[in-house]
Amino acid sequence: MKGLILSGGKGTRMRPLTHTSAKQLIPVANKPVLQYGIEAIVAAGIPDIAIIVSPETGDEIRQFIGDGSRFRANVTYVEQEAPRGLAHAVLTAENFLRGASFVMYLGDNLLQHGITPLVEEYRSLNCNSEILLTRVPNPSQFGVAELSSDGRVVRLTEKPKEPKSDLALVGVYMFDEHIFDAAKAIKPSKRGELEITDAIQWLLDNGFSVHPHIVKGWWKDTGKMEDMLEANRTVLDTFERSVRGVISGQSAIEGKVVVEEGAQIVDSVVRGPAIIGREANIQHAYVGPYTSIGNRCSLEYCEIENSIVLENSTIAHVDGRIEASLIGKNVKIVRTHRKPAAYRFMLGDNSEVGIT
Repeated sequence: MKGLILSGGKGTRMRPLTHTSAKQLIPVANKPVLQYGIEAIVAAGIPDIAIIVSPETGDEIRQFIGDGSRFRANVTYVEQEAPRGLAHAVLTAENFLRGASFVMYLGDNLLQHGITPLVEEYRSLNCNSEILLTRVPNPSQFGVAELSSDGRVVRLTEKPKEPKSDLALVGVYMFDEHIFDAAKAIKPSKRGELEITDAIQWLLDNGFSVHPHIVKGWWKDTGKMEDMLEANRTVLDTFERSVRGVISGQSAIEGKVVVEEGAQIVDSVVRGPAIIGREANIQHAYVGPYTSIGNRCSLEYCEIENSIVLENSTIAHVDGRIEASLIGKNVKIVRTHRKPAAYRFMLGDNSEVGIT
């Protein structure tokens, strides 16, 4: 088998961060989301992986992943000029995938237990496709599957206004090469995309076998800030305490906290689950539960919880607690003493600031 990771979306729901960075490289628990997908595919015994990239963010992804060797993978890059649907992405990578069955993994998704058991099940079933499903409270926002009373897939619909089930398609699929015929046979949807749901429906209509697997354990789509923070909380909950940095002064490290090498915690409280990245400097601060502090960040005289702070950012002398926030790279949030006293901002498009 081979792997296909889709990482070409524009990430409009995560702006302004995605104006300057690929959404798949935004970290959850200090690890880029895309890395979780690569590691899951490699763990399933699939080292040959193609990554679909866009012209806008392809260079950044190539720079981070490289040839994939540090993840024990062999990575090939395939550029998709525009996001024209998941089935179009499959066709874009046809030359790489032809002659093998493959797993397709959306690059902004996280699965609790990885995909190894699912790949093994697909291989044993000898079916043409396996789709992953999970029950969601808002199925109209997803591709939705209808199952018959004996558990067979009957119909798939992309973002239905009136869903006939609560079973949403999880962003992991397994196919053999019949999916290429399906993708070539369908027409673009009303939103101008070749929908993977339509391609799988074509397989069903033409007598091919599509096996449903209802996922046990959590699945996270990190397409929005709220989703990213929820994924961060979920992953941090799986951590074990590991303190490799320097703790000094009247500091307290409480619960499941990871303090990475080179980090310094001085006269501060860190309450887990939380992670403090390499060479971060935390002084006279409080870092509360479900917070990820990136490498080389500096926090001083401030409080923060349930948040993600990306590398090389500084937060200092801030009154009040920061919470439920996603703070990008190289950001400075500091108190100034300039007169007259006033708020002073430099914010990009689609920014959001809450003031108390």
